[in-house]
Amino acid sequence: MTEIWIADDDRGVRFVLAEALRDAGHTVREFSAGDAVRAALAEGKPGLLVTDVRMPGEDGLRLLEDLTRRNIGPVIVMSAYTDVATTAAAYRAGAADYLAKPFDLDRAVEAVERTLAIAHEEVIVPVPSGNAHALMGESPAMREVFRLIGRVAASDLNVLITGETGTGKELVARALHEESARRGKPYVALNTAAIPAELLESELFGHEAGAFTGATRRHAGRFEQADGGTLFLDEIGDMPLALQTRLLRVLAGGEFYRVGGRELMHGNVRIIAATHQDLEARVAAGLFRADLKHRLDVVRIALPSLRQRRGDIPLLARHFLAQASAELKLPPKRFSRGAMKLIEQRDYPGNVRELENLCRRLAVIAPGPEIQAGDLGGLPARETRSAEWTDALRVWAQDALAQGEVDVHARARDALDKTLLQVALIANDGHRQHAAAALGVGRNTLTRKLGASRKRRPSNG
Repeated sequence: MTEIWIADDDRGVRFVLAEALRDAGHTVREFSAGDAVRAALAEGKPGLLVTDVRMPGEDGLRLLEDLTRRNIGPVIVMSAYTDVATTAAAYRAGAADYLAKPFDLDRAVEAVERTLAIAHEEVIVPVPSGNAHALMGESPAMREVFRLIGRVAASDLNVLITGETGTGKELVARALHEESARRGKPYVALNTAAIPAELLESELFGHEAGAFTGATRRHAGRFEQADGGTLFLDEIGDMPLALQTRLLRVLAGGEFYRVGGRELMHGNVRIIAATHQDLEARVAAGLFRADLKHRLDVVRIALPSLRQRRGDIPLLARHFLAQASAELKLPPKRFSRGAMKLIEQRDYPGNVRELENLCRRLAVIAPGPEIQAGDLGGLPARETRSAEWTDALRVWAQDALAQGEVDVHARARDALDKTLLQVALIANDGHRQHAAAALGVGRNTLTRKLGASRKRRPSNG
């Protein structure tokens, strides 16, 4: 039987993941450090390794690189530090998958079994990189964005980035370029909504001297400028239909003419497009070509709004405040608890960009070294965060009942118990008595619920 190795210095994570895999019928061996895995390799090889990134001694990425060179694996990487550079480095080094902590145990088991099923799939060749990215976040929504960026950056597929204004679509585009094989080539950006329609064709494809009034010399368009690299087309949903047709031809054949030109140009460009609009609705309304959408929407990265990742607000606010103070050469400042509470409660229609502008303003106008609640003025409050998960539960229940599903109450109760148990066990290093005390239940109750959860999980043995 295939043996799965788990390497993590966090005993709680090892415990719950190993138990879940054993319940699914797998044989599991646990290690607390990369050095211990290295020693065990002298005796045998795992069918699959699940390793943390940061451990005492040898880190998980270095271990991953060595195992990839030796064709030992596959390897799944897991980490609480899911920034773009780390996830991209993991995939380049040969990781079969990336689990962001804290992870759902069912999804982790599915990832292991999926990876085992495609164990001979080709992995990405490691390419060294020291790039750092402006994208930040620790919320599950952003961790998924980072994982997807790391997964698709090294491919040459076209990418469509969607999200509300101010969510950081261009930052994602830059990260995709910087983590790709094209990073040594040009990165060229064009906001298609900011260029008048009559000039947009020339901006994209260039023009010859005399092509139109005022064209006194040859002009290289963005496709020429980005040759060999990446062209980022922001607000693609606003592009005029006539230009959509020309763009489609370029994407289909990689060839184009400058405006007023006869020389056939060849372009080797990766297209990353972005929009805040609903392209499906624009296609239905006849405002956007369906065939162009399919060309652009090969891989989609949907960015969450700030209200969907409120847990990231303190991290972002502190970063933006420190950044503004440094750039403006101002004394460092910090947020008081009261000020931070107000910032967390505020709604941000402009998303991350609005939060950044607020922090820059506070860096300038707040009089003391600590920003007080009064420095923020009358910020509109929002409903408490405790209502968010019940709102989601309400939507789920309404949908389940509308579909005529049965045992809705039992399923919701089981999901709640399972989630609380997983989180409590991880937070208390797998110690059941401590986990039970943290949840306010008896140890026997916890053990009984754990047993019930395992019986409900299907076995793949």
